[in-house]
Amino acid sequence: MHFYGYLIAASSLIFLFTLFLIIKKPFNIGIGYSAIIGALLSLFFNVIVVKDVIKVFDIVWDATFTFVAIIIISIILDEIGFFEWAALHMAKFAGGSGRKMFVYVVILGALVSALFANDGAALIITPIVYEKMKALKFDRKNMLPFIMAGGFIADAASLPFKISNLVNIVSADYFNIGFFTYFMDMYAPDLFSIAISLLALYVYFRKDIPKNYDASLLKNPKDAIKDPALFKLSFFILALLLGGYFLSEFLKLPVSIFAIFFALIFILFGCKSPAVNLRTVFKNAPWNIVVFSIGMYLVVFGLKNAGLTYLLGKSIIYFAGFGAFVLTMYAGYLAAFVSSVMNNMPTVMINSLAIHSAHLNEAMLRPSVYANVIGCDLGPKLTPIGSLATLLWLNVLERKGIKITWGYYMKVGLFITIPVLFITLLGLYLKIFLF
Repeated sequence: MHFYGYLIAASSLIFLFTLFLIIKKPFNIGIGYSAIIGALLSLFFNVIVVKDVIKVFDIVWDATFTFVAIIIISIILDEIGFFEWAALHMAKFAGGSGRKMFVYVVILGALVSALFANDGAALIITPIVYEKMKALKFDRKNMLPFIMAGGFIADAASLPFKISNLVNIVSADYFNIGFFTYFMDMYAPDLFSIAISLLALYVYFRKDIPKNYDASLLKNPKDAIKDPALFKLSFFILALLLGGYFLSEFLKLPVSIFAIFFALIFILFGCKSPAVNLRTVFKNAPWNIVVFSIGMYLVVFGLKNAGLTYLLGKSIIYFAGFGAFVLTMYAGYLAAFVSSVMNNMPTVMINSLAIHSAHLNEAMLRPSVYANVIGCDLGPKLTPIGSLATLLWLNVLERKGIKITWGYYMKVGLFITIPVLFITLLGLYLKIFLF
């Protein structure tokens, strides 16, 4: 009994100390080191043991390797001008209408997030959108709607594919959900999420979106392409990659196998491309994010050992008694609020363990698993520390000289996230039980 009390106190204090390091960054400690310090403290004070480290690695290895591969692919594509070409086309298609361009920014962000993960969208699209706004001579007030929309949609649209968000992979792998099955269950909620996100973002920022802009200030999309041969080839390679993802379920292979294989193909072609500097590619890959996620998994696993999973599992059983709709909403909002406090990466793991411990029947298990994913994808927008994509996004903006305060971020996040989450969870319920 005394040890259990010690476990609760120690795991809670280590978690709070880790959050302090992440938020305050004393001595300029990066978020990766902050999380690792927390993990080492958890081991030192016996909150977790080596067996827990092995168990966590077994749960998250596929997601981690997939993330690294996708980010490398994204950076190489960015080096050859792939994303800038897409962004310039978007601005040209809008024909000088600020409102149309706002819609296209959201759509572009949704597509990039779906195919290159939310972290890729935040890392690649954010600086490109910023540079285009700067070229159009937008002031900060006019830039903010596009920048905030790009940051929000990176997470909100990271639902459709198993690889669109690391939390998707962790949950799908844990419950043995294949790529194709996952897509068939989640494409509809993703469409709901994109539609309501666009509406909510437009309502909030409509007064600051410029009515018109001078499209002639932007360069021709073709001029953004730095390696025409690799640019054309990349469409074919990406199509094969997407096909490989779908095949993974039927071949019973982890998605990381395909992501790594095609990342190696891009690296091989990158070696021969004058536009790609592989040293820069590997240097710019966010390795600190990988370290951060593993460290936070271990820190939060200490809370699991202290009984958090047991309590969450009991609450899920309780709300399951009110039917599938109530359970769907509860599981989604629970994941959202927990993610906003402890980051969505460890949250999806802890909640998955809790859902598993609840021993739900199939009719209740399926919506609760997907609602957990949706909550972990969307809920992090409530706070700046909720997701890795948001941390990346804020870091990119800070390097560009744009400071987004916590107060402003949370005010926007609260207004948009709560209704978007409800409509998306409603879309999930309708997809599972009515279609």
